[in-house]
Amino acid sequence: MKRLLLLPLLWAAAAHGTPAEDYQRHCASCHGVNRIGASGPALLPESLGRIKPEEVRKVIEQGRPASQMAAFAPQLSAAQIDGLANFLQQPPATPATWNEQDIHNSHTLLADLSRLPTTPQHHADPLNLFVVVESGDHHIDILDGDTFAVLDRFPTHFAVHGGPKFSPDGRFVYFASRDGWISLYDLHNLKLIAETRVALNTRNLAVSKDGRWVLVGNYLPGNLVVLDARDLSLVKTLDTASRVSAVYTAPPRNSFIVALKDVNEVWELSYAAARPSFEPRRIQAQDVLDDFSFSPDYRQLVATSRKAGGGQVIDLDTGHVVTDIPLSGMPHLGSGTYWQRNGEWVFATPNISKGQISVIDLKTWKLIKQIPTLGPGFFMRSHANSRYVWSDVFFGPDNDAIHLIDKQTLEIAHTLRPMPGKTAAHVEFTRDGRYLLLSIWANDGALIVYDSQTLKEIKRIPMNKPSGKYNVGNKVEFAEGTSH
Repeated sequence: MKRLLLLPLLWAAAAHGTPAEDYQRHCASCHGVNRIGASGPALLPESLGRIKPEEVRKVIEQGRPASQMAAFAPQLSAAQIDGLANFLQQPPATPATWNEQDIHNSHTLLADLSRLPTTPQHHADPLNLFVVVESGDHHIDILDGDTFAVLDRFPTHFAVHGGPKFSPDGRFVYFASRDGWISLYDLHNLKLIAETRVALNTRNLAVSKDGRWVLVGNYLPGNLVVLDARDLSLVKTLDTASRVSAVYTAPPRNSFIVALKDVNEVWELSYAAARPSFEPRRIQAQDVLDDFSFSPDYRQLVATSRKAGGGQVIDLDTGHVVTDIPLSGMPHLGSGTYWQRNGEWVFATPNISKGQISVIDLKTWKLIKQIPTLGPGFFMRSHANSRYVWSDVFFGPDNDAIHLIDKQTLEIAHTLRPMPGKTAAHVEFTRDGRYLLLSIWANDGALIVYDSQTLKEIKRIPMNKPSGKYNVGNKVEFAEGTSH
């Protein structure tokens, strides 16, 4: 009799299995047998690094609204869900790989460019469009920067990040997702053109000045991938023996600049030749570089360096470290901005670990001022026609605030709280600087349109966690005040 009573318990235990068995039973069909992704995103520690473990558990239990991710609470016990959440934080038993053949096999053409019109098939100013990333439900919006009407909205791969980049004429935009998918979209025809998966975990991408090449920097595998910008077909892979911190184009130099996360080097890859080899010129750095920005003439690299006490300046012509900059905490140089003050260029950077903004003289490389803020920040933006630089307070209890700093006095002139209790972040101006768009980072968030001179709210557009928006004209012209 006791044995009969135990049978249901034994059957239940057998049905549950180990977390690895639960993954294969419930998850592998969408996320891949090796967790490298399929119709769903990759579920590797590198891909989930920015998602808190409790959030991973919540997604398994409750699913994701407006997606194919179902809620598994009806099928799995609390213990099973805990087991799965923990399992996904560990590396797979068989190391995940992605090689050139995998890249070739993933390449897909979605439209024939030769059959598409070469002029805009809409009435909006093609250089005053905004590309908006809605990270809450993984969509992209194409927004008219004059009327603020949405011209198109389409789904993306999981976690588009790193900032979309544009072709020099502004017709094409390139997206990188966290799990390695690169997408090419035609802004004239509002149509996806091609997709290629270059890696399992991608950092960001850059587009060459001549519009011929796309360079993608990756964490897993640690490498660089060169794509043909016309169709995203593979040109070359370069092993870096390191994760890649960031890649940017340096237009006056006709080259890409690459920072490495595990090697004390900066790489410069020239694309000046008709058929470039993309062999790197290796520049020694004082430390591994997590982030960098350029001087306005692209001759110097301003980079974070923990050993140098916060920052270092590298002359790209000579390949030598010019000086150190005493920047405490963790400055977020890639989201800094520069402007002219009393006829001289200055650079300002937020700090993701301290409530301060550092302002640097770009001629002497001296620290001009530390501006105290309500908390650590993430993004700074301005425009040549704006008297203010806008800086968020992304981390901490005051993340619903945004500071407006007078670019001449270096004082906080205004502090706005656009939607109390919800994170305000990431400003981008229209091409002429008359208006600006600010994000409310929440699932029931919004884009708020402000008059940049009067600071009057013009319009509020509901959106699902609009994590970033990028103006075509400001980006292709590398305008003062925006990120590059």
